[in-house]
Amino acid sequence: MAKAKQWSDLSRGQQVRGIVGAVIQLALASAAWADLAKRDEKDVNGRKWVWAVVIAVNYIGPISYFLFGRRVD
Repeated sequence: MAKAKQWSDLSRGQQVRGIVGAVIQLALASAAWADLAKRDEKDVNGRKWVWAVVIAVNYIGPISYFLFGRRVD
């Protein structure tokens, strides 16, 4: 079985891409959670607590919330 790579085994470019990806993920999730927190229950498609959990799912959660979770009039 192959040994899992450690952070120090990655090239500088791989490390940078990993950090950039993590920052983007956290920014998306933070923006989605902030938006969800300030919206009334009636302005959200579904239950707010469910969307709060969904937002935690990598990139797909926040993007799904922004596309499908908000009621835009």
